[in-house]
Amino acid sequence: MFKKLFGQKAPPSAVSQSSATAANKTISAIQNLTEHEESLDKRKALLEKRVDAEQEKAREFLKQKKKAQALQCLKKKKLLENEIANLDNMIMRVNEQRMMLEGQRTTTEVVSTMHTAAKAAKENMRAMNVENVDKVVDEINETTDQMRQLNEVFANPLGLGTDLDEDELMGELEELEASELDKELLEPAPVPVGKVPAAAAAAGQKMPSVPQKQKTAAKTQEELELEALQAEMAL
Repeated sequence: MFKKLFGQKAPPSAVSQSSATAANKTISAIQNLTEHEESLDKRKALLEKRVDAEQEKAREFLKQKKKAQALQCLKKKKLLENEIANLDNMIMRVNEQRMMLEGQRTTTEVVSTMHTAAKAAKENMRAMNVENVDKVVDEINETTDQMRQLNEVFANPLGLGTDLDEDELMGELEELEASELDKELLEPAPVPVGKVPAAAAAAGQKMPSVPQKQKTAAKTQEELELEALQAEMAL
């Protein structure tokens, strides 16, 4: 019942068609008003020439002392001036109406453009829903994880290096270091040659000579340590 009274809402196609029809009518009306304004301007220019002509005739009749004819020319001139005034009013009205229609047309075009932009923005938001955004983010995270896994794979050693036991190698290295340290401890300390204790040199005494047999005999560890101690005391 209410639909019969108030009518149904027009479909979008009908609305767009109606808008196009209104725009065409506006353009046609503006063109007609422009043509009428040009026609009125031409009519006004013609009447102004006739006013000048009647003015000139009146002067000629006055020169000829024909006052009655001069008065008739002035009456025609006055009527023409009144018509020119009416034309000015009509030109002003036509100009105002034309400017109003041009302003309405501009406003309609701006509103139509804004409406189209709003529809485009709404469609973009509909296409870019939350589910699509979440899907894109998940794909990016998945790609990032895959790249990280690839980097980890390439970072691991390849070939024979993967079979080596790091703990076993460290144990062998420690054993080698301990063996080298034992060798250094077992080696005799170097004995300085050509140095005489300071006390003996001051007293003018000579160091006791060592028998030839003792020089050639092998020295014990205790003797070596004693000689090293004497050398340090001499320093």
